[in-house]
Amino acid sequence: MTHDAPHVQAVDAFIAATNANDPAKRAALLSDALTADVVFWGPLGRSVGRKAVEDFITEVVQGHPAAPCRMVRTTRVDAPEEWARFGWRYEAGDGHALLSGTDMVHISAAGGIDQIVVFAGSLD
Repeated sequence: MTHDAPHVQAVDAFIAATNANDPAKRAALLSDALTADVVFWGPLGRSVGRKAVEDFITEVVQGHPAAPCRMVRTTRVDAPEEWARFGWRYEAGDGHALLSGTDMVHISAAGGIDQIVVFAGSLD
């Protein structure tokens, strides 16, 4: 197991949760990926807790007018220590990119994501 393995597992579980249509499966994936008190710095501001992240996914990500859409990790997970970053793309069902960005996550000592900072869009 590499140093990055817990980071990759947590990030991939989080992305899988964003794509899960079944609320029970989404909740289970978020439970695997996030600490209960995760701090989520998203495009709509700061929120705290797994339920807040789940609500964001349900309302904003899955509730997008172009739905059904999906989140795709576009880069490797770069994890120098307890922080990690990864690129992502939010795409329509036909694969057309709607938005892309880079997220930074902090991994707790127990292995779950306890902070997510979303950077949506290009810095060009």
